[in-house]
Amino acid sequence: MARGFAQGAGAGGRVRLRTLSNLRWLAVAGQSAALFLVHFALGYSLPFLYCAVAIAVSAALNVALSIRYPPAHRLTNREATFYLAFDVLQLAALLYLTGGITNPFVLMFVAPVVIAATTLNLGNVLILAGIAFASASLIALKHLPLPWPAREALALPELYQAGIWIALVIGIGFTSVYAWRIASESARMSAGLAATQLALSREHRLAALGALATAAAHELGTPLGTIAVVARELERALPEHSNEAEDVRLLRDQAERCRAIIARLANPEAAMLGATARLPLGAFLDDIAGPHRGEDLEIRITISQPKADEPEPQVWRAPELLHGLGNIIENAADFAQALVAVDARWDEQFLYISVTDDGPGFAPEIFEALGEPYITSRPGHHALGETDLGPVGALDQHEGMGLGFFIAKILLEQTGGLVKADNPESGGAQVSIRWPRGVIDGLQPPAQTET
Repeated sequence: MARGFAQGAGAGGRVRLRTLSNLRWLAVAGQSAALFLVHFALGYSLPFLYCAVAIAVSAALNVALSIRYPPAHRLTNREATFYLAFDVLQLAALLYLTGGITNPFVLMFVAPVVIAATTLNLGNVLILAGIAFASASLIALKHLPLPWPAREALALPELYQAGIWIALVIGIGFTSVYAWRIASESARMSAGLAATQLALSREHRLAALGALATAAAHELGTPLGTIAVVARELERALPEHSNEAEDVRLLRDQAERCRAIIARLANPEAAMLGATARLPLGAFLDDIAGPHRGEDLEIRITISQPKADEPEPQVWRAPELLHGLGNIIENAADFAQALVAVDARWDEQFLYISVTDDGPGFAPEIFEALGEPYITSRPGHHALGETDLGPVGALDQHEGMGLGFFIAKILLEQTGGLVKADNPESGGAQVSIRWPRGVIDGLQPPAQTET
């Protein structure tokens, strides 16, 4: 699966050719300026022609690529790795000609590796880092002298040069790994949030469809009633056994049938209520849990009232709540052996809902990362591997990859809820959500908060 994502990322392309070309032009300009400054302005002796050839080759590559591809062309992982490896080797050639690792510009080895770390998968980053390590090691052992005044000599102790090499190697390794981890987390979080918005927009469309059906039922009720009345009058005016009377009778029956269908759509207990409808807490949870019940699975809903005569809170059927709690109950149902317990209670300050299953519980290896995108222990499904920079492909192809709990957590937090996951001592897994009173059961629908 990780290999498949790497291939997909390469096919889609994460970096544009224009980006690398602009960076290479910047490097060519800086290298040319340094070459002319050292050779002509400072008068230091260096192999000017060989250095100029190395810089010209880099410029020629940019020109060739601009002719071969359009500027917006996106590079595959393999192409980007090849071009960045060329930059490393070109820099190594210049440094070989100008003092090796004693040249202060040896720090520029870090740049191509960090660029790779922010755009490519870990495998390609390691390949490029290996090339940089090998190049730095070679020029540390073999290089031309650093340009220096003819009558003076710069002789750095071997131990000092070894320290420079070690610092360079550590710097490349640390910065590349750090940059890759940050880019990976950013890419996964961005894709996860985009998938959350997609799921929420789907829920909003369902709610809007339900509201539209209710409105259509009310709007169509009057004309269908008129049709039924007119058809009844025509039926009375026509001979009882005539063909016309049969047609009118059929017309009246079909109109009555349409009115019955529309009445069911307009019934709040049987139709989609829309984002502005409220239900008692128990009915609200039962409505969400209904689609996930099965013959071999019991979903038990328990409402704990603080006082016997106190009415249940009226909870808004907001799309965020429907999809968020629905995802949590669905996950519990998938892992449960026979029972999912949904417990709800409230007091003067908070409203609590917990979902507990009798399954194996959250896997230890993912427990600390719960709530992050693309983290899953679902059998037969795979999250992103440690070698993947981020997800690729259409967002609707990411199902089963660990987005369910992440989306649920984000949506419930947008309504003001606090989500906590745990493995109870009695076994199974438990997800608990807490809202301040009046947030989801107030007079106004829950407002989305910044996440």
